[in-house]
Amino acid sequence: MPTTGERFERAVAIMERLRAPGGCPWDREQTFDSIKPYTLEETYEVLEAIDNRDWPELAGELGDLLLQVLFYAEMAQEQSSFSIDDVLDRLSSKLINRHPHVFGDVKADTSDEVKRNWEALKHEERKQKDGRAEGAAKPEKRSILAGVSSKMPSLLEAQKLSSRAAQVGFDWPDVEGLFDKLHEETEELREHLKEFPAPGPRPQGRGIAGSGRTVVPEPLQARLEEEVGDLFFVLVNIARYLSVDPESALRKTNHKFRRRFQWMEARLHESGRSADDAPMEELESLWQQAKAHERDAQEKSA
Repeated sequence: MPTTGERFERAVAIMERLRAPGGCPWDREQTFDSIKPYTLEETYEVLEAIDNRDWPELAGELGDLLLQVLFYAEMAQEQSSFSIDDVLDRLSSKLINRHPHVFGDVKADTSDEVKRNWEALKHEERKQKDGRAEGAAKPEKRSILAGVSSKMPSLLEAQKLSSRAAQVGFDWPDVEGLFDKLHEETEELREHLKEFPAPGPRPQGRGIAGSGRTVVPEPLQARLEEEVGDLFFVLVNIARYLSVDPESALRKTNHKFRRRFQWMEARLHESGRSADDAPMEELESLWQQAKAHERDAQEKSA
């Protein structure tokens, strides 16, 4: 049986062959930028497999995610930037350096102590990195928010930003303060809605999306967008305070909505109809039935 190292080297060799002259035309055409969307897609497919507890599928999805790493490393080696060896060396060094309670003489008996050490080590690494980048020049004070990418999903970015700010004490004293802030932001949104053109916000209803939609003045639309963004930010902080991953929480709610709505559609299809044919009262009744159906199924499996 081949070792783990031999399996890894085989995957690296396959990637190199695909990019080599006479390899795959599609793989040879790819660039760092063209591969980025696939990296994001594969990441979400990994998360979906975990949510579904589909372990055989997860093994395959993790392989697809590893392919992204091999792809980037191969392209980097071709332009003499770095190699897969550099990637592995930096990973191993980082794991050892950030776990002195395992590989050194630092004491950490709880996960909270480990997390505090981890954050302190990351902070020190950032300071050293700044010093190397500045060289002999006088280093500028680095923002504690530096390093939080603006390219990540907005919910995750909000969580990272607020977590960094909390490290210097910029945080709510308790969760009640967050609920007060949520109420404050809700009232600010409601205040702006008083300026909304009559008859006020209404669902677009059925038919072509956007048809019959109320035209909102651009300044008001910008304020509404800002207030809704503030609401999201407070909700993300509530999730952070409760140690809930907001991205995962919303993804699971999306999955729950999809599951229940499709159950409704299936009941309607049994009578030869679709959701378009059913009045809102019937859809609401079916929605409640879908929820009850799930509860019954959960109780039986418990």
